Amino acid sequence: MASAVAALFNIARPPNITPTHINKFHNSKICTQILNQKSKFLLFPSTNPPNPKLAFSTITCSATDKPTSSSEISSTARIRSEVLTPFRSVRMFFYIAFMASAGLGGLIATTQLIGALTNPSRAAEVTEISKGLAIDLGAVLVFAFLYSRENNAKNLQLARLSREESLSNLKLRVDEKRVIPLSSLRGIARLVICAGPESYLTESFRLSQPFTEGLLERGVLVVPFCSDGNVPSFEFEESNENEVTIPNRKRLWQLRTFDVSAWSEWLDEQKKMANVSPDSPVYLSLRLDGRVRGSGVGYPPWNAFVAQLPPVKGLWSGLLDGMDGRVL
Repeated sequence: MASAVAALFNIARPPNITPTHINKFHNSKICTQILNQKSKFLLFPSTNPPNPKLAFSTITCSATDKPTSSSEISSTARIRSEVLTPFRSVRMFFYIAFMASAGLGGLIATTQLIGALTNPSRAAEVTEISKGLAIDLGAVLVFAFLYSRENNAKNLQLARLSREESLSNLKLRVDEKRVIPLSSLRGIARLVICAGPESYLTESFRLSQPFTEGLLERGVLVVPFCSDGNVPSFEFEESNENEVTIPNRKRLWQLRTFDVSAWSEWLDEQKKMANVSPDSPVYLSLRLDGRVRGSGVGYPPWNAFVAQLPPVKGLWSGLLDGMDGRVL
């Protein structure tokens, strides 16, 4: 697929990140694990944008059968595809073998039918030979359909894995001196990426306030991406929040995107593939194992995240890392 024109965010300058915009990671338990983790994430949003005035909006996601234009299908993506569906190649091989067998049988039946039609003494065999030929042709059509469906599913999966690779390579700024790939947060945090203008990010920040504690208990960290180049200044009012809540609010919104052009190009391509308006603010939530569990146009449903996601601490957290929502 040809690369989408990077006109989604029209950024005039990179974000001006200052110490007031960044929460220090040094005292967080998350910091000690980040550099030892690797992950890969994926995204497949698809919808028509709803009314932007709505506070929350959920969409049904799908994927195209073509790989992203940012990179060709790599050997890593192909290997991961084989690991995720180990019997697909076997099924496709047998579909081809059955088609060849049925095709050969149909060819033999055709020659027999021609001989029977040209020989009056074999006229009684025409009906039986015709039945066999019909069965062979039907088998060819059935196995051709099954092979085509399996091949389309394979292409869809390869496209998702390719986009996952691209997303996992995007950079995040933790503080003034530390920049990490998004893949480093696998198994540590459930990222919620919010992409839109300054007003959208400010309102998302405000709406998340009542759910701060619940989101952090579930390992949620927000990645704000400002599409108009105006980095919002999140204000933490001392009078409205206690001494415990303020650091937690800062930790929830501590991450920042790095290399704005790469993020803009990737998000622009996903919106174009999903037929989403370039001006629509969007969000996507990632599972703890790095796979996409939800995406939409509008504000993230913070209350739904708290209600649906399991806490990251506890006896069963390790076993349930990949069970916090179906993959889209």
